[in-house]
Amino acid sequence: MSYVFPPPVQASVPVVGHSASFPVHRIYCVGRNYVEHAQEMGHSGREAPFFFMKPADAVLVAQPGSTVAMPYPSLTNNLHHEIELVVAIGVGGANIKAADATQHIYGYAVGLDMTRRDLQNDMKKQGRPWCIGKGFDHAAPIGPITPAAQVPDIAAAGIYLQVNGQDRQRSNTAKLIWNVAETIEQLSAAWTLQPGDLIFTGTPEGVGAVVRGDTLVGGIDGLQTIHVRME
Repeated sequence: MSYVFPPPVQASVPVVGHSASFPVHRIYCVGRNYVEHAQEMGHSGREAPFFFMKPADAVLVAQPGSTVAMPYPSLTNNLHHEIELVVAIGVGGANIKAADATQHIYGYAVGLDMTRRDLQNDMKKQGRPWCIGKGFDHAAPIGPITPAAQVPDIAAAGIYLQVNGQDRQRSNTAKLIWNVAETIEQLSAAWTLQPGDLIFTGTPEGVGAVVRGDTLVGGIDGLQTIHVRME
């Protein structure tokens, strides 16, 4: 097939222990999926999960052992960090039952759902979509994907984010309101999941602003730590 211009390079994420990379199809994100974070955002209770999306090419790969530079995005004065467990889908499907969800998971990674909070809040106040707050360039820093079989305890793993060496977020994936299997069930009822999809599963409490020059270090037990410097 010919194109009127060269197609863009496929967005991808490296895989631990493999030379081949994981091609990214779509990026789904779960909103307010830890109780304490929901509360700090002015909400409470176990509400039904809701989802938003980021472009596939918003991934910014943080290679192990190095610090990736993230350009501070335009139009914002209030850029927030949100550390998250990312689920990589290897087998697609629709209407997947929670009991079958693990059969569809390729692996897991550490990710950051970076958010232009001021723009998001402005759009919320106006009753408008807030894609501009979530789906900008480089809005999804992510570390290498670890195959699922290598992290059997991911459902109860410590998760943290430090900024300039100081704790900002620290929790455990066991505190997810909707766990990974339940999230896949809900998500696959709305979209047919495809191999290459990434699911950012939500962030714990402690979200806050970062500025140019800040260094972010995020980790989840059993997964590759990510290092990001704001430029």
